Amino acid sequence: MEELRSFGYICPKCGKAVMGSRTKFALSASAVRIECDCGDPGLEVQTDGARFRLWVPCGLCGDTHQAEVDASAVLEGRGVGLACPKTKQLCCYVGEENEVRRHVEELAIRAEKEKAGAEEAFTDNVIMYEVLSELKDIAARDGISCTCGSHDYTMQIHRGAVDLTCTRCGARLRLDAATDEDLDRLCCQMTLTIGKR
Repeated sequence: MEELRSFGYICPKCGKAVMGSRTKFALSASAVRIECDCGDPGLEVQTDGARFRLWVPCGLCGDTHQAEVDASAVLEGRGVGLACPKTKQLCCYVGEENEVRRHVEELAIRAEKEKAGAEEAFTDNVIMYEVLSELKDIAARDGISCTCGSHDYTMQIHRGAVDLTCTRCGARLRLDAATDEDLDRLCCQMTLTIGKR
């Protein structure tokens, strides 16, 4: 099977983390668009063979940024990050799926905090960051799956909870992230199953 390259960004319209993968052949052959479920126009990728041109919707400032990257940076290696020229922070990541997922999850946290626009972005910042750290550990050992069998999911961070949504069937698992009890409940989990009643 041909190697896939992934793209990840935060949708400026709905705030959701968006990820999409394409084969190297598909990327080299024609223009590619990675769209959010909410209907936002999404990320566009074009190439002339030597360089890739990307139009990136920015979840940090709301604009669409244009970037040019060497083909080798897009098609080879662990990945490359693209920064928002206004905030100087990463707004898009391209590369290996695991690397892109990790960076997009971190980006989702940052975008949520920027959107909150206050010092206290969450009900309890410490608890939220601990919950996200636990989720990262569970994900690192491939411990997050859905009852439908898929291991692909998106993460949406709210003020006092985190939603994991299966990208295949749409099932959702809400994890409260506001109190010590919420954190304790998550800490004793080795795996998480989306869609489990």
